[in-house]
Amino acid sequence: MSSLPQPTPESPARRSLIRAGAAAAAGAAAGGLGLGGAWAAGSDAPEKTEVRIGFIPLTDCASVVMASVLGIDRKYGVKIVPTKEASWPGVRDKLVNGELDMAHVLYGLVYGVHLGTAGPKKDMAVLMNLNHNGQAITLSKKLADKGATDAAGLAKLMASEKREYTFAQTFPTGTHAMWLYYWLASAGIHPMKDAKVITVPPPQMVANMRVGNMDGFCVGEPWNHRAIMDGIGVTAVTTQDLWTDHPEKVLGTTAEFVKKHPNTARAVTAAILEAGRWIDAGLQNKLKMAETIADRAYVNTSVDAINQRILGRYQNGLGRTWDDPNHMKFFNDGAVNYPYLSDGMWFLTQHKRWGLIKEHPDYLGVARQINQTALYREAAAAAKVSVPRSELRSHKLVDGVVWDGRDPVKYADGFRIKA
Repeated sequence: MSSLPQPTPESPARRSLIRAGAAAAAGAAAGGLGLGGAWAAGSDAPEKTEVRIGFIPLTDCASVVMASVLGIDRKYGVKIVPTKEASWPGVRDKLVNGELDMAHVLYGLVYGVHLGTAGPKKDMAVLMNLNHNGQAITLSKKLADKGATDAAGLAKLMASEKREYTFAQTFPTGTHAMWLYYWLASAGIHPMKDAKVITVPPPQMVANMRVGNMDGFCVGEPWNHRAIMDGIGVTAVTTQDLWTDHPEKVLGTTAEFVKKHPNTARAVTAAILEAGRWIDAGLQNKLKMAETIADRAYVNTSVDAINQRILGRYQNGLGRTWDDPNHMKFFNDGAVNYPYLSDGMWFLTQHKRWGLIKEHPDYLGVARQINQTALYREAAAAAKVSVPRSELRSHKLVDGVVWDGRDPVKYADGFRIKA
């Protein structure tokens, strides 16, 4: 006989055992992780169970939305409430003032807020990378008709037909601004001196091009494909052609939120990791995702504006079609989601290049402050996702320059065209 007291039918110990067992069973039924049980009964319980996550109507919000729609969040003891936002400055403000707990957000926006170059200064955190690839630069049909269908053609037209050329990005320190500037500069066009650059929210890009407010724009899908469908733009380049498997949107929050709610941050990261894995698992899942996020509550467009490019089926609006193996990916066997320090540092090098920051920051130190690599590893373990050995990775960009994060000062200063 054991000398330990046995739980009676109404004892707190028995009720705790029942709750833990039920939660573990629910976790097992949902996919065999059983993490909800451990968190319900122990100190790993999410501190906040309902989490408001802002998103902009773009294809790459999909893993956040699907984590909620599929109920994956509940396996980890949280409820994700996706909150549709109108613009990136709006997302920034609501993150900073606490109206949003987290957001599907531009990598460079998070870094800009942390350094105070993108509005109010606040310590920020990147929990995970949400996607690789899948953005593009669109030029107006009017420019394309004059031969500007790629960077070289645009440079030639701008040199021969002098006027003010206007290009749009989505946020001054964001990813799309950096892709646009990098692409223009690779063709010898100085984005600050040879052109006018404006900021336009992603869902308003197509409407603004339709009325002639810009000659080109850089934005996420589905708005590049939408411009082709509407007959007003052509795809000049995809961002994966600028940098294959580039970082893009992240799951961002404030450092304060992570400090107060580490278990919640871990749980949400694990849930969204699993949702990304579900999306990338096969054709039917991608089509189901496209059907889901096309809804008015999310991206608010037709399914056919989304479902081609997520499968890598591209057209440029001028008769060329191709299958792109480097299309938008949400998981890619876990390669997408690790918050590499070198990814965050790259945006800082470009902010320095274009005069958004005046002095060289402590590139690695800032990245270590923001990118929550230790918390990500815990979330990845919970979701049974492998992680890389190194916090840095190496890539060759479209101009042949290699970025590996090892000498950011030399890299940032090494560009011929800069502010």
